[in-house]
Amino acid sequence: MPNQEIISNSTSYHKPRTQYFKHWFASLGPGVITAALVFGPSKMTITSKLGADYGFSLLWIVVLAIFFMAIFTHMGARIGIAAQESLLGVIRKKWGKISAIIIGLGLFLVATSFQAGNAIGVGISIAEINNSSIPIWIILFNIIGIVLLFFRGFYKILERLMILLIALMLFSFIVTLFFVKPSVEDIITGFVPSLPAGSIGLVIAFFASCFSIVGAFYQSYLVQERKKNTLATDGHRNGSMTGIIMLGLMSAMVMICAAAVLHAEKLPVNNASDMARALEPLFGRYASSLFLMGLFGASFSSLIGNATLGGTLIADAFGFDYQLDAKAVRFFIALVMLFGSAIAIVFGKLPLELIVFAQSVTIFLVPFIGIAMFVISNDTHIMGTLVNTKPTNFFASIGLIVLIMLAISNANELFLK
Repeated sequence: MPNQEIISNSTSYHKPRTQYFKHWFASLGPGVITAALVFGPSKMTITSKLGADYGFSLLWIVVLAIFFMAIFTHMGARIGIAAQESLLGVIRKKWGKISAIIIGLGLFLVATSFQAGNAIGVGISIAEINNSSIPIWIILFNIIGIVLLFFRGFYKILERLMILLIALMLFSFIVTLFFVKPSVEDIITGFVPSLPAGSIGLVIAFFASCFSIVGAFYQSYLVQERKKNTLATDGHRNGSMTGIIMLGLMSAMVMICAAAVLHAEKLPVNNASDMARALEPLFGRYASSLFLMGLFGASFSSLIGNATLGGTLIADAFGFDYQLDAKAVRFFIALVMLFGSAIAIVFGKLPLELIVFAQSVTIFLVPFIGIAMFVISNDTHIMGTLVNTKPTNFFASIGLIVLIMLAISNANELFLK
């Protein structure tokens, strides 16, 4: 009898832990998709350049940006759980149809403008591994992306694909770190706040790209999409946080690799593939190919995720069904992909005019989006028990001030200089 009791207690102890782990793993989707969406080729370029130009000294900025991103992503996830309609639907009710259209249309245009960079990143990452033509790979992977739209249960496919691509990126960057063997002492020193001369422009660019209020906004849609496929909601918030932690880890690893290789060799960075070229003479073709695999993961995940965000929000803004399986959403997602690939093939790069346009739209939208999320997440009629806590409001208020300061700084750079 005592042995049976021990076995019974052991079984009852492990079963809840196993169920908790399964529930936690199942909840990763929304956070991982957001991390994959934010961590694109342009993000990799900015992060590599920070490490190449300033070594390990700006690692602390990763922690700060991820902290504020976590605050607003958590907010977006709670809105997705609590609200009975989409976030744009809530905005439409509170501030009118025009507000929802402006935000949805603006974010669609931003997503479409930056899509060419994602397409180019996919093409370069594969072409440099096997010395082939870039346009071929751009066309192929955009076709694959569009074909995925025709599968039933597109969200589940998207979720699994993003988890796979994040795993690929983490593997690539961890193995690259193994080759590079950075100084642990230098890494620890990099988390002590300092601001090297001339670094402010890159710091702002990194902070704005990592603290992505657009990604946090879209988190509410992903959580609702996930909620549609399962009745469980408790794990969404934990899964969202895990995804943002992954975003921080990938950013830190790329910066550390760039600091250990590019900064040490005084090599410049113009795009993310420069890191791969620098690795080859030092550690061989294998190390270079591994980093390019990470670049492919970043590019393809952003190519799919960015288009999905743009297509979902424009459909919702104009009153169409915003679920990922809806025909209107799939049409707009395909439209973003087609536009991005066409620009990438014709120009071979993201045109400066499109960058300026996208930045201009983002400058004026981001503070309003952040404030809207803050107000909605404090509305007890919408949020119920998931309303913001006092600590959340305190740090979110600081985050809003940072967003407004970033907007003013970017507006000054674009229009006054």
